[in-house]
Amino acid sequence: ATHSPSWGVILLDSKASQAELGWTALPSNGWEEISGVDEHDRPIRTYQVCNVLEPNQDNWLQTGWISRGRGQRIFVELQFTLRDCSSIPGAAGTCKETFNVYYLETEADLGLGRLRLGGSRRRKIDTIAADESFTQGDLGERKMKLNTEVREIGPLSRRGFHLAFQDVGACVALVSVRVYYKQCRATVRGLAVFPATAAESAFSTLVEVTGTCVAHSEGEPGSPPRMHCGADGEWLVPVGRCSCSAGFQERGDICEVIPWYAVVYLCVFPPPD
Repeated sequence: ATHSPSWGVILLDSKASQAELGWTALPSNGWEEISGVDEHDRPIRTYQVCNVLEPNQDNWLQTGWISRGRGQRIFVELQFTLRDCSSIPGAAGTCKETFNVYYLETEADLGLGRLRLGGSRRRKIDTIAADESFTQGDLGERKMKLNTEVREIGPLSRRGFHLAFQDVGACVALVSVRVYYKQCRATVRGLAVFPATAAESAFSTLVEVTGTCVAHSEGEPGSPPRMHCGADGEWLVPVGRCSCSAGFQERGDICEVIPWYAVVYLCVFPPPD
């Protein structure tokens, strides 16, 4: 897993790969991996399938094994383009404008093509449709009308999972697959350090986290500082704080030694009671 912006941890980002993704396509004349460019003309690897003139398509594409890390509630972001069936001559009876997405939780890599055979352990995430489909005219003008859909899976309990995409007769290109979970990033508040914490699997649940006082500080006896990690990766409801020990003063997020001349000044000119 690689750390993404503050809101979470990226588990898979197909756009980040310059080499072949090497996912499993079954049968071999279905999904095809090709090199392309994204909307910013950066090189990417994509998977495409467009067997729209032949009936009864059942083409599967399986990712490699994805470790879930500390995440329980996982988000799957898909960017894709999809061809308008009415713009393809002769495809009226066989062309589709959706595809299906599945996942299978496992403790380890299943190997090649097993998600197609996953049976009852395989879980359907959703049938994905395009908000905007493209036509032959758009191809000529290089307007590909990128769609973005985000789906959530979980709570997960096994160490990881595979994703699979089932084509049943669409003309579709998977431009980007990004998988991540949300977390509250490590922070210091009220002179207490709070570690990076994965957001809970339920939207309504807050994760209570106890902070650790920074060096040369201590909390209230029996009442350590606490914060709560919300489902969207934001820290909420701070309770309590730490205070600098005798001989130290607060400066930003640390406690620093009070300079000797300040100590002398306080001895000579003690503050009024």
